[in-house]
Amino acid sequence: MSEVNIGTWLEDSADAPAAIVLREYLAPVEGRDGVFFPPTFAAAENSKEFPGGYNINDWGNGENVCLVDTVGSQANRIEPMFAAGDYAALVPQLVVEAGEKKVSILEAGHRAGDAIVRCTELKDALQKAFQALKNGNAVPLAKLAPTSLVFGVWDSRDTQAKAPRLLAATIRAFNVAELTRSAQYNPAIEYVEEGLLDETEEKDALKAYSERGFRHVPASNTHGGVIAKGDIRREVTLQVAALRLLRGMTDEETKKLRAYLLGLALVAFTKPAVGFLRQGCNLVLDGDRKPESKVVFADGRREDSGLTHHVALEFAKKAAATFGVGESKTVKFDTKLAKDETTGAGKKKTPKKAKPA
Repeated sequence: MSEVNIGTWLEDSADAPAAIVLREYLAPVEGRDGVFFPPTFAAAENSKEFPGGYNINDWGNGENVCLVDTVGSQANRIEPMFAAGDYAALVPQLVVEAGEKKVSILEAGHRAGDAIVRCTELKDALQKAFQALKNGNAVPLAKLAPTSLVFGVWDSRDTQAKAPRLLAATIRAFNVAELTRSAQYNPAIEYVEEGLLDETEEKDALKAYSERGFRHVPASNTHGGVIAKGDIRREVTLQVAALRLLRGMTDEETKKLRAYLLGLALVAFTKPAVGFLRQGCNLVLDGDRKPESKVVFADGRREDSGLTHHVALEFAKKAAATFGVGESKTVKFDTKLAKDETTGAGKKKTPKKAKPA
């Protein structure tokens, strides 16, 4: 795939692609029939709707699909790549010093809308950038925090400006068999029998003994992972149609902006983001099944993308140089701004409803 062909994806034409999609086939490091652990989720407010645990949807015909890594989790795994190596030069490096810690905006869960960056000297610039976004100009936000436009952002605490994800990835496993496991904790010695602790029948005391490791504690029928009888798939979508909705103040700005964001998105799109997801869930590419990357058009045509990470990175470097990467900054967390937001002048008051006549 040449750079010229990539550039044509951004043209406002009926033949421009709607999206670029990628499907990767995965397997546990132990093998295709290996046990792996999906994430567990808290119960719904109505526990009858979802009692908590693995997110497994039953299709009602003996088949199911299990969520292994969410869209948000995948984004949070991918985005920090832009803080290191050749990727770091593609985006402004905004770092917040908060107490003894330094936090990159690339690690902030809500990106440009996160409290960690909002409560700094960047507050006004971010507010203006979000207001510009609401008014149809994405360039100011791209200069400050371009990955917020790639992975999506919602300034829910202030301007309410939103930008949809241009890049979304999810990992799912199909037709899983759910397992359980049990365990038994045995203390090093019998503390009560040895006279080291008082014998008691009080529930609170016994609970304290158990919690602090002084009693035998069984753990029965807990989550034991799953085995996938079908595929484990990582699916990535780059919404080119959504990218073509972003604009600058002029046609030339718009062209540079779109190419820049496409370059960042393609770099993230082509870099594998699998591996160690959590304890008991280390997934790798299935060596016997090649990834499938397609360019999808509005009329339903699907063509091989021909994309490689090297091609994507070279395109991104040229697009970044043309657009002009924003300034990198290290700023301090402002506790006064944070206090104002929660207790002082910066806290927005909810208007009182008029009393009925």
